[in-house]
Amino acid sequence: MAVLGVAGFTLEVPDMDAGLAFYRAAGLVADVSEDRATLVCPGGETPCVTLIRSSSRMRLHHVTLRADALDEMAVRVPAHGGKVVEAPAGFGADGLWVSDPHGVLFHLVELAPEPAPPAGPSFAINAPGAIVRVRQSAMAPSGNYPPARPRKLGHVALFTPDVLASVDFVTDAFGMALADRAQDVVAFCCARRSSDHHVLAFAKSPGTGLHHASFQVADPDEVGRAGQALANAAGRGHWGFGRHTIGSNFFHYIQDPWGSWFEYYSDMDYIDDHALWQPTVYGMEDAMANWGPPVPADFVHNYQVEAAQ
Repeated sequence: MAVLGVAGFTLEVPDMDAGLAFYRAAGLVADVSEDRATLVCPGGETPCVTLIRSSSRMRLHHVTLRADALDEMAVRVPAHGGKVVEAPAGFGADGLWVSDPHGVLFHLVELAPEPAPPAGPSFAINAPGAIVRVRQSAMAPSGNYPPARPRKLGHVALFTPDVLASVDFVTDAFGMALADRAQDVVAFCCARRSSDHHVLAFAKSPGTGLHHASFQVADPDEVGRAGQALANAAGRGHWGFGRHTIGSNFFHYIQDPWGSWFEYYSDMDYIDDHALWQPTVYGMEDAMANWGPPVPADFVHNYQVEAAQ
């Protein structure tokens, strides 16, 4: 009777071609119909991004979460300020559709996770007193590397007007758990067992919307290489290469055509049993990064609220 992980998210977009070009450049594989496109990670089956053609603006339609014991969850949702709602037009009635206290729509489904990708070569580092790579270059010529290959959608970060209220809802109604937070400005929530450090995150904003979606790649080199390639292709803002304090992951963020962000990451903290994990309340100096380039001025600007006004 809890959320087990994130499966995908759906956006309404005013320019389908721009959305497809961006996500294809990011390494996702598209299946396109007249008014809808679904995108998967290479070799994946479950859509991690769905784009719906809209005549107005980009808007987060819903987030899809893997979960179990949906009947029990349906009882808890209204007790904690949410609503169980009908499936929206154009979507199936399977699973459980929930509107949270701020009106964010979630689709909870009993869905098996994608098979774990096979392990690749280890990221071997020659460190002081620990030489592990001898008579071998760590890097091939830059032209030898294939395009980015995202392994999975790791987490989705949402804007919310009340971070702690959003955390309370997903922990109480969805059976998730708080991993860490930075005051009441940003918070990170995980599944209670066998979870990346966070599968949902919340960032403070005057309204709701998508802040970013984060995709795992093989190692820090691919984070940097793929991030720079997508930044060059997108031609908008980007932030990286860097490393977070909260979650410990290496990151590179690239702005999508509507001002939200796409993150490549590797080396995320892992919480096998939340009962054995102690959440930390960090200072704001660690809310963004442990190290990295300066944060873009609009990194936490919610363009979706601006567009709705």
